[in-house]
This record gives sequence, structure tokens and C-alpha cells, in this order.
Amino acid sequence: MLSYAHPLMVTAHTPNSAAGQLAGRRVIVTGAARGIGAAIAATFAEHGAHLALLDLDGDACARTAAPLGAASFAVDLADPVSATSVTTDAITSLGGVDVLVNNAGILLFAPLLDITVADWDRTFDVNVRSMLLTTQVVAKAMIAAGTGGSIVNMASMGGKVGSPTQAHYAASKAAVISLTRVSAMELGPHGIRVNCICPGYVLTEMGAATRTDDMVAKWSSLSPLGRCAQPEDVADMALFLASEQGRYCTGQAMNVSGGMVMH
Repeated sequence: MLSYAHPLMVTAHTPNSAAGQLAGRRVIVTGAARGIGAAIAATFAEHGAHLALLDLDGDACARTAAPLGAASFAVDLADPVSATSVTTDAITSLGGVDVLVNNAGILLFAPLLDITVADWDRTFDVNVRSMLLTTQVVAKAMIAAGTGGSIVNMASMGGKVGSPTQAHYAASKAAVISLTRVSAMELGPHGIRVNCICPGYVLTEMGAATRTDDMVAKWSSLSPLGRCAQPEDVADMALFLASEQGRYCTGQAMNVSGGMVMH
């Protein structure tokens, strides 16, 4: 259970227990079937979290959830009714909620002049509107419980710099950054911290079939560290933001880009 001091009070910091940085915390992770979401779920479970995992691919989500002892839910977060009702079900399954990780998202490619209204809307429905809806449900539960909490949204370095053929994706991730900032402003008085993560190129299994060694080398050359990210690099940032370690961070867009973006 999270606890927060009144803004005018000062309390001593209690170090994380040996049981883990998220021991006993009740956590919802969306888009958790594979890739970054699955890495976040595994990292959080290792640190003692009780998990409810959501994904469009219900079978894959269940396979990810099983070894973690997590509940799993199949849901199309682009559907507003389902997004709200399944998030509510996830909270019920956990007996409350302390952390929400809004990781679900899609990436579509098209030149600017060829982007269709349908693809633009689908990108924003999944990447932005779903975050608004899950945040509304979770924040209301946190406020009612009076325990505060942490919300971590997945943005992208694309939301800061963009790339050709990704205008709809970049615009949606820029919207996530802005949604995060305003959410932090409005929810902070309730002890709820809201931050987002802006990964660079992350080597997940999802893109393995289409990327080449030359592509990876080119992306790696953009980082002063000379490599692309692994899902665990992003998961560790999510852990920091979700845990007491990130207790004075809110409204931030944290780069996990190996220096590809530095603002």
C-alpha cells in the first residue's frame, strides 16, 4: 500500500524492503503479452508486485501471466466500453490498485500525404484515448482509497523528434507526453504521480522478422552508447517510476534512448 505525506509535512524515507521495490503493490500493465510490456510485468513480479495484465491477444497474455502468478484479461483498448469495464475488472481482481502502466500501443507506417483517417484515428484510439480511459478508472479508484499511487505511460522518443512515415505515431506519442503532464498536475494533490517513458529503438521480438543487421547497426550508431535498447532497459525505468525510488518524480518524460534524444 502506498502512503503519502500531506504537502506541508515531512516524513522520513523508509528504504525498500528486501522483498522487493514493489512488495505488495497491486499493478495493472496494459499491452503486457510480449515485448516491453512482458518485460515490465516480469520485472515488477520479481520485485513483489501483484499483477493484472491486459492485452488484445488474450492467449499470449495468459501465457505471459501464468508463470508470474498474474491475472490476465483480453481486451481491445480501442473500444471505450471495453477499456473501461476491463480496467474495472482488473482492479477488482487485485482488490484495489497502486500502479498503472499504460504500455499498450500500435505503430503504423505511411507517408504524410497517404495517411488515412482510419489509420490516424486507430493510432490515437489505442495510443492516447485508451490511456485517458484507463487513467480515469484507476485514478478514481486511487482517490477513493486515499492511498495515492503511480501511473506510468509509454510514450516514445518519436513524440519528441518524430520520423518520416510516422506522423500519426509521433503525434500520438506527443499527445501522451502532454496528457502525462496535465494528469500529473491534476492528480498530484491526491498523491498520484504520473510520468511517461520515451524509449528509443528497442529490440523486441515483435520486429525481429523485419529488421536486419544493417538496420540495427544504423540505429545503434545514433546512440553514444553504441547500442539499441533491450526491453529490460525500459522495464527498469518503469520500476523506478512506479516505486518509492521515484517518489519525487511527476510530470516527467523520461528518455530511455541511450542518448539518441537528450531533451
